[in-house]
Amino acid sequence: MSQDTRGPGSPHDISDDVKVLHSMGYAQELLRRMSGFSNFAISFSIICILAGGITSFQLAFSSVGGAGIGIGWPVGCLFALIVAAAMAQIASAYPTAGGLYHWGSILGGRFWGWATAWFNLLGLLFVVASVNVGTYVLFVNGLGPLFGIDPASLTITHQVIGISLITLTQALFNHLGIRATTLLTDFSGYLIFAVAIILTIAMVAFAAGPIDLGRLFTFVNNTGDPGGGVIPEARGSIFVAFLLGLLLPVYTVTGFDASAHTSEETVNAARNVPRGMLQSVIWSGIFGYVMICSFVLAMPDPTAGAAQGGNVFYWLMDGVMPGWLKTLLFIGIVLANYLCALAGLTSTSRMTFAFARDGGLPFSDALRSVSPKYRTPAVAIWTTAVLSVLVTLYTPAFATLATACAVFLYISYAMPIGAGILAHGKTWTSFGPFSLGGAFKPVAALAVIGTVILFWIGIQPPNDKVLIITVAMVVVLGFFWFVLENRRFQGPPIGEAIRRRQAEIAAAEQAVGEEAGAAPVGEVGKA
Repeated sequence: MSQDTRGPGSPHDISDDVKVLHSMGYAQELLRRMSGFSNFAISFSIICILAGGITSFQLAFSSVGGAGIGIGWPVGCLFALIVAAAMAQIASAYPTAGGLYHWGSILGGRFWGWATAWFNLLGLLFVVASVNVGTYVLFVNGLGPLFGIDPASLTITHQVIGISLITLTQALFNHLGIRATTLLTDFSGYLIFAVAIILTIAMVAFAAGPIDLGRLFTFVNNTGDPGGGVIPEARGSIFVAFLLGLLLPVYTVTGFDASAHTSEETVNAARNVPRGMLQSVIWSGIFGYVMICSFVLAMPDPTAGAAQGGNVFYWLMDGVMPGWLKTLLFIGIVLANYLCALAGLTSTSRMTFAFARDGGLPFSDALRSVSPKYRTPAVAIWTTAVLSVLVTLYTPAFATLATACAVFLYISYAMPIGAGILAHGKTWTSFGPFSLGGAFKPVAALAVIGTVILFWIGIQPPNDKVLIITVAMVVVLGFFWFVLENRRFQGPPIGEAIRRRQAEIAAAEQAVGEEAGAAPVGEVGKA
C-alpha cells in the first residue's frame, strides 16, 4: 500500500484513512492524493484575500472609514477563527466529503443535517457565483481597456456570457481530476502570498503623501452619499455602521470548509483537515490585514476615496500605481480570483456529491456518480457550475450574493457546532486527534452567538433581500421536509446500516479501481 510522509521518520499509510472512511459507511471512490499543504491551499484559495479583500473593500470603508479596516478586519477575522476552531474539532472526528452535512446529521439528527446541507450548498453556490462576478468585473475594469474594451459599454448580457465562459473552464479543470485542481490551487496559494506582498509594498512605496497610521483607527461616518451610497445612512449610531462594515472580513474569510469537503481526497485527513482550516484563516487574516491597511494609508485623500463607493480600488490604483505595475498586479489579481472560484467549485461539487450519496438531492443517483477515468464527481461538477451561473442572472448580483454567501455559509457552520455543544460528552464521545478539550463548548458557544449577530447584520439595508431569501428558503425546506423528506431521507449510515454497506463499499471501490485510496509513492508529497 502506498504511503505519504508526514515528517522525517513518520510515515502515514493511506489505508488508515480508508479504514476510517469505511467505519463511517462510505467507499473510497475519490482519489486520495492531496497533501496537507494542498488541503490548506484549497481553503486559502477560496478565502483569497485578493478576492473579497479587494472587491468588497468598500463595504467597510464606506461604513466608518479607516476604522472599518484597522479595527473591523481583526474583529471579523477573530470571529472566523473561533468558528474554524470549533469546526476543526468536529472535522477531525468525522473526516468525510460531506463535511458539515455529515456532522449535522450525526450530532443533531437527520433533519438538522439535511437543513445544514441545504444552507451550506446554497452558500457555496453563492461563493462561486459572487467570486466569478468579481473576477469578471476586475478583468473588465482592470484589464479590459488594454484589449480595447470600454467597461461602460458592456451590458448584463456581456456579463452573463463572460461569467459562463469563466465557469466553463473552471468546471473543465475540476472534471479532469484532483491532480489538475491541486496543481492549480497549490499555485494559487503561492500566487496570493506573492501578489498581496507586492501590492502592499507598492501601495506604501507610491503613496502620495506621508503615512498616517491614525487613519486606521479613525471613525468617519461614510454611510449614504459620503461613501458613494454603498451603505445607507446609519440608523441610530455609528456602531450600526461599524457592524455593517464587518461584512468585509466575514465575507472574505469564509469558504474554509473546503478543507473538510476534500477530506476524502486528503492524506491523513483527521490531522490535515483541521490544520488546513485553521492555518488558512490565520494566514489570510494576517496578510489580508496588512494588505487592506495599505489601501487606506496610500490614499491621497480618504474623503475623495470614500466617495468613489464600489470604484474605490480602481480609483486608488489609477492614482497611485505606475501603469506597468498596475497592469501586472491586475493580471495577478484576476488570476487569483479565477482560481478562488475554481476552488469554490471543487468544494461545492464535493458537497453535492456527498449529499447525493445519501439520497439528499433530486437525481441523487446521477449526482453521486464518479468518473472511473478521472475519479471526480463529474455530474456534480457540471451541475453546480450551471447553477452558479444561473444565480448571477439577478442584476445587482455581487452585493446580494456576497452577503447571502457569508450569511448562509456561517449558518451552515453554526448548525453542526450548535449540535456539537449538546452532543459533546453525551452522544459524541469519540474525538479525533485535534481537540479543544474543555474549551470546545465555550468556543462553540461564541461561534453560535457570533453567527446570530452576523445574521442580523446581513439582513440590514441594503441587504434586506437576504432576509427574504432566507425566509423563503426556510419555508420551502420546512414544506419539503414534512411532506416528503421526513419519510424518504435516511441520512448518513449509522450503526447496523454501516455494517450492511460493507458489500456496497467493496463494489463501489471495485468500479473505480482495485486500490481506491491509493496514490503512487512520491506523488502526494508531505502531508
